[in-house]
Amino acid sequence: MKVLIIGGSGFLGTELVRRATAAGWETAATYCSRPDGIAGAAGASWHQLDLRSPGHIDEVLAAVAPSAVIDATSGGSDWAVTADGSIRVAMAATRRGCRLVHVSSDAVFSGSRIHYDETCLPDPVTAYGAAKAAAETAVRLLAPTAAVARTSLIIGHGGYGGSGGSVHERLVHALAAGTRDGVLFTDDIRCPVHVEDLASALLELALSDHGGMFHLAGADALSRHELGVLIARRDGLDTARLPAGRRADTPMPGALDVRLDSGATQEHVHTRLRGAGEFLHVQ
Repeated sequence: MKVLIIGGSGFLGTELVRRATAAGWETAATYCSRPDGIAGAAGASWHQLDLRSPGHIDEVLAAVAPSAVIDATSGGSDWAVTADGSIRVAMAATRRGCRLVHVSSDAVFSGSRIHYDETCLPDPVTAYGAAKAAAETAVRLLAPTAAVARTSLIIGHGGYGGSGGSVHERLVHALAAGTRDGVLFTDDIRCPVHVEDLASALLELALSDHGGMFHLAGADALSRHELGVLIARRDGLDTARLPAGRRADTPMPGALDVRLDSGATQEHVHTRLRGAGEFLHVQ
């Protein structure tokens, strides 16, 4: 198996590279502007890639010649990266006959119906969600056999001072230490997933011939404050130092309650998607 992981220097990408190389796959990965973030990723070949540059992805694919491409890049609300860049990946992968796994987000939903299964159509309310929705719609049109995988908040193992953890874990550590202002919302609910479970499931999809929409989210629906408390307990932080607030009381745009139902996906993917109550449980 020869895989190209686009966005390999990111939080999810790093775990994908680690697992793919450990499994003995011939692994290539890309970074955009932070080659220093790949120092510990031995066993993979690395390629600089700017998805905003037309033709650049074709050059990388020609150099790597992968059998599968996992697009795990994250450009936030930058349309040129998150939407247009992903469309370029889908077009290039299709031209070369590569298996494509595209990572999308629960941000494509407004929260109006709360519970979303794999058949639900996007109705985004933020710029990021709109870019993700455009990307996954284009991917499904351009590459009908591709796997599009929506996920939620990604959590890792944390670490001292929150170093090495996800953006959510780093935020909890900063709030507990008093080095950052802000609150954890009690009414902003998602289904967090562990980065190891997510990476394992994505690699499974890369090996399979299953196409269509998949949901890769954890089994538990938690508010961001409830999630923060679990992270703090795991890492030995004072939970009383985590400020709580309501997102509904702020002008911040975005969905409040979005719960991805991964039931149909679990019929095709052997990796068990644990809930945060399990993977953040303190022994």
